[in-house]
Amino acid sequence: MLSDIEIAQAAKMDHIRDVAASLGINEDELEYYGKYKAKLGTEVWKKFAGNENGRLVLVTAINPTPAGEGKTTTTIGLGDALSRMGKKCVLALREPSLGPVMGVKGGAAGGGYSQVVPMDDINLHFTGDMHAITAANNLLSAMIDNHIHQGNELDIDVTNIVWKRVVDTNDRALRKIVVGMGGHINGVPREDGFMITVASEVMAILCLANDMDDLKRRLGEIIIGYNRGGQPVKASDLHAEGAMAALMKDAIHPNLVQTLEHTPCLIHGGPFANIAHGCNSVQATTLAMKMADYTITEAGFGADLGAEKFMDIKCRMAGIKPDAVVIVATVRALKYNGGVKKSDLKIPNVEALKNGIVNLEKHIENMKNFGAPVVVAVNRFDTDSDDELRYVIDRCAELGADCALSEVFAKGGEGGEELAEKVLKAMETPSEYHPVYDVNDSIADKINAIVTKIYGGAGVEYSAKAKKAIKKLEELGLDKKPICIAKTQYSLSDNQALLGRPEGFTVNVSEIRVSNGAGFIVAETGSIMVMPGLPKVPAANNIDIDNNGVISGLF
Repeated sequence: MLSDIEIAQAAKMDHIRDVAASLGINEDELEYYGKYKAKLGTEVWKKFAGNENGRLVLVTAINPTPAGEGKTTTTIGLGDALSRMGKKCVLALREPSLGPVMGVKGGAAGGGYSQVVPMDDINLHFTGDMHAITAANNLLSAMIDNHIHQGNELDIDVTNIVWKRVVDTNDRALRKIVVGMGGHINGVPREDGFMITVASEVMAILCLANDMDDLKRRLGEIIIGYNRGGQPVKASDLHAEGAMAALMKDAIHPNLVQTLEHTPCLIHGGPFANIAHGCNSVQATTLAMKMADYTITEAGFGADLGAEKFMDIKCRMAGIKPDAVVIVATVRALKYNGGVKKSDLKIPNVEALKNGIVNLEKHIENMKNFGAPVVVAVNRFDTDSDDELRYVIDRCAELGADCALSEVFAKGGEGGEELAEKVLKAMETPSEYHPVYDVNDSIADKINAIVTKIYGGAGVEYSAKAKKAIKKLEELGLDKKPICIAKTQYSLSDNQALLGRPEGFTVNVSEIRVSNGAGFIVAETGSIMVMPGLPKVPAANNIDIDNNGVISGLF
């Protein structure tokens, strides 16, 4: 079989105006980025704003393993399958970050014959949204240090600045830095650091803002640090929000592309789910729901991260709810959770499958507890035995979730029709969506609710620093916000070595900070890093481009 990038490069794409026309969008309503990419501006939203919302399907997964699950691939294949069945469907996905693309995980444009295209553009610089977010974030950093250098009228405490610089690359050397070195002319020395762009509050704000006015309001509400009296200093105190929004004047608009089978796809925003809220933009999702009968979206990593945040943060803020949830799993990944080494995953092993399926079981329970109908998609491999597949299907049925075998990687939309039929059937049962906690609960109670109800843990331990931060937020009246937990994606716990369905564990919260503009509180747990590092052999080692501009090694 051809590689992902070879399949994508061989695809015959429709001109983006034709993709837009299938949705009722005129050519003069597009902002072109070449022949196959376009942005949809405010006039498109105004055109569809009066439409009733279509159905919304969230695709999530079990905790990721080295064996791979194929969540985005399944999302795209489900959309193509619905289109093949004559349903008007639009996908709403996240933008890839250059960190994973050049690191170890790879991009986020699907795989095999279930991809969005042009995949090389999407996975590299796309329409420049990541760069605009990076520029806006770092403009604020520059204005903070300039304000201090120019006399510090706001009396900012240089030892209590919480705003960090960002870059969209995995670069561990930038986690902790010192700025302002070299004498008075270079500013005031202080400790600083970098996060990856997708962890920036600016990214979260872009993905939660309704329009430009809301974007500017949220940017102004960013707390950059505290003055020497202990009071918060906001971006608006530095008069930074206008210029930051100006840098994002194009980035705020959703991007329109297509799948290999020409299903329309809105790709916009890309916060990581392990260190941010893991969902594409509210604007893209709500616009898709206005334009189509079915919108298929996905949330990052396992259901304990992206899907929980989709339910407890995005749905709450956007006033939307999923009509069904698809949980993606593979036999291989479940056997890995059951203790099988990666090298032995192709060998049939029903007993290991029985041991590892508990991870899937917990995610099914969690999504059903949110009140949404659940369908399990088993991303099928040719090494899966009939006995193994039958066991998964039967066990899902016992848990009240229909199960479909998915072959979209090899067959595209055709391989997702069984899944599509079962999703349509699941949506016959009305969704009774509800979040897992009340935002008016205390910070500790909200975190405890997620840990005990979603992760299955016994409780929470807080560092002295985290306890102090909680007390400070309560004193400032900033505690009545949703919680965004940053933790490892590899386990339901905060210890990546605990596979399957661990119980009785304690989650360790090391840091609490408020993303005031985004509107949520971040709790960092375990050894989570907001700036990842590259692996020993990064994917960048194998990426190249020839004299004709043809990229190789991207996948």
